[in-house]
Amino acid sequence: MQNESVYIYIYIYFSLSLCVFAVPTSENKEGFKLAQVCRFCDIEFTACNATGVCESSCNITSICENPREVCVSAWRRNKGKPIMETMCHNPALPFHGQYLKDYNNSVCLMKQVKGMEDDFYICSCNQEECNDKLFFTDVSAPAKGVEKNPLPVLLVSVVPALIAVVVLLSAFYCYHVFHQQNLKATKTKGIDSETCAIIMSDDDRSDSSSANANSLNHNTELLPIQLDTIVGKGRFAEVYRAKLKQGATDESFQMVAVKIFPYEEYTSWKTEWEIFSDAELRHENVLQFLTAEDRKAERRYWLITAYHERGNLQEFLTEHVIGWDELCRLGGSLARGVAHLHADRTPCGRPKVAIVHRDLKSVNVLVKSDLSCCLCDFGLSLRLHNFMTPEELANSGQVGTARYMAPEVLESRMDLENIESFKQADVYSMALVLWEITSRCSAIGDVREYEPPFGKLKDHLCVESMKDDVIRDRLRPEIPASWTNHAGVHLLSSTIEECWDHDPEARVTAQCVVERFSEISSVVISPLSADTKSAQDSGNDEEEI
Repeated sequence: MQNESVYIYIYIYFSLSLCVFAVPTSENKEGFKLAQVCRFCDIEFTACNATGVCESSCNITSICENPREVCVSAWRRNKGKPIMETMCHNPALPFHGQYLKDYNNSVCLMKQVKGMEDDFYICSCNQEECNDKLFFTDVSAPAKGVEKNPLPVLLVSVVPALIAVVVLLSAFYCYHVFHQQNLKATKTKGIDSETCAIIMSDDDRSDSSSANANSLNHNTELLPIQLDTIVGKGRFAEVYRAKLKQGATDESFQMVAVKIFPYEEYTSWKTEWEIFSDAELRHENVLQFLTAEDRKAERRYWLITAYHERGNLQEFLTEHVIGWDELCRLGGSLARGVAHLHADRTPCGRPKVAIVHRDLKSVNVLVKSDLSCCLCDFGLSLRLHNFMTPEELANSGQVGTARYMAPEVLESRMDLENIESFKQADVYSMALVLWEITSRCSAIGDVREYEPPFGKLKDHLCVESMKDDVIRDRLRPEIPASWTNHAGVHLLSSTIEECWDHDPEARVTAQCVVERFSEISSVVISPLSADTKSAQDSGNDEEEI
């Protein structure tokens, strides 16, 4: 305990030393900065009359090519008509002949440029899309006798550093306390570091795994990727199989998946990119993310991920009848992926932000070469920060696919005071996917052709029709009597029914489903079905090639 105290004192001394000597400079600020996101339009006419606060009226958002670039705007008159331009710009270079001095502002303060046209204003700022709202100010010299007070500048420089030290010390203390508790918990649960590393590792069983995948640079240059064939199409984007060149020859490449968003779907691309960029999201049952690119010349946004030859779960179930072992592998890995999203800590005990998928369905689940699942398509996902207000949660909207929507989502009656309600809606959707998997298992006896949940109702279900069936009539997919003839399937059926309970509070958690699979998977050990075994053998052959 005495050694720990000495360690803490050393840490405090080091932090205070940084506070005194690490005076913030533009070089320090830019050294670890990500590329900025700015409004980016060429010269266009505007209704802004250079007074008060104006909107840029630019609808195009772009990621700056250089991390040093900031957001800028220029306003002037051309033949009596006001025009405006918004873009990214490196403050080390002159902008319209002027060097930018206030580019670290959080807002774009328009200042008149002297020595040029009478009505010529420019501004610069360093926050996301800050050049969309323009503030026009008087740039005349200050009144005589008024001197600048250096105290505000000093406070701005020192106070953030002091706050940072306090935050760091608090975080260190909390981490230290948690670490000690976590070590005890880890020993109790029997989770060793090797197991943790396997769970949190990148997907090394994918057709495109790469040890260096996460170090790819998406800020300065585009990757040498050749699109092959389209393998999927959704509401917001198209997915292509593609070749990522690994060397000088055409034969040296790895297969990847490229999800391409049109410029109009920037928000969806950004949401999914931010979800994937969280290092704590990495999990064997979550699609491996490689990098993201803003293809300005093509007016497209790209997400580059691992590629899985077997496709999505719906396609796989349509083509294959599975055995009991495969059911446990597919269903258990699906539950583990959802549980990892919902968890506020990683399997290794590190804090993470809980995430809800909000569009769980068999199309958004990929089947890997070992017949386990990984979750994909996070365009509608939501990060559940603890500080989110009910208003912010309410603004997230009624999203998802009607067929898989929970009753409370269909009825727009989510409990916005409790972020767990969003997880409960995910669990309902997961239950329908588990039903799909079970319906194609040979352990239940005669296996019918694949059909989606509520497949007997309509091909294309809408929210209103689902309200009648799910809320008023409380319909759920049929669980035939034959499912009770197999002990394992019978137990799984009970779990599925608990997951799609009409009352969200009565549903079990995704982690509970993971534990249930651990229990029921050992009930019956059956051989692989001939169809699935053939599929798995062919997958192994593909990997050896």
